Amino acid sequence: MEETPTPIRVLLADDQALLRSAFRVLVDSEPDMEVVGEAGDGAQAYERARETLPDVVLMDIRMPGTDGLAATRMISGDPELAAVRVVMLTTFEVDEYVAAALRAGASGFLGKGAEPDELLNAIRVAAAGEALLSPAATKGLIATFLAQGGGADPAAPAGEHAQRLAALTGREREVLVHVAAGLSNDGIAGRLQVSPLTVKTHVNRAMAKLGARDRAQLVVVAYESGLVRPRSE
Repeated sequence: MEETPTPIRVLLADDQALLRSAFRVLVDSEPDMEVVGEAGDGAQAYERARETLPDVVLMDIRMPGTDGLAATRMISGDPELAAVRVVMLTTFEVDEYVAAALRAGASGFLGKGAEPDELLNAIRVAAAGEALLSPAATKGLIATFLAQGGGADPAAPAGEHAQRLAALTGREREVLVHVAAGLSNDGIAGRLQVSPLTVKTHVNRAMAKLGARDRAQLVVVAYESGLVRPRSE
């Protein structure tokens, strides 16, 4: 008799109760996931995360009091929540907090106007340990904000990322460039004519050397270090 896979545990953080209710109905309707808690602001989101240990937090970026950005930073900075992935929910695809939220530890973004299937896919992608760089726009979104100076981290010493990149092998740097372009492991494997497993190994080694939580963090490092530069549209 086959064992039933453990459902993906989801925490909902949004100050709008009606929206949380809609998300709960949607998530709980899926056999492979369940809502384990709700929060109305960032401070509650952090507390609930510690209490329920979710796999994924759907986090509204703008909430009263402690906002989603601060809550994400708290979650990503807590060793006991290292396995928790945060997907930021934004009212608009373009949001001025994008680069800051990615640096804070968010695994990706999704607009609140996304289709139900997109939301459910986002949860599954994040739970699987992949970064959700919002299907419709995040690749260009990140590039745009970094081009406007939104990606420059004022707290980071000059050249910090460049120094960290020196630890990468030539192939790892090449893979990093493709990750920053939004390619999947399969897509990168096709470009480099290697197996997806080989690509995954390079990605994991790059994350370890750069201290990145996931692929979203790799994208930030790639841009902030100058390894990849935004293209003007």
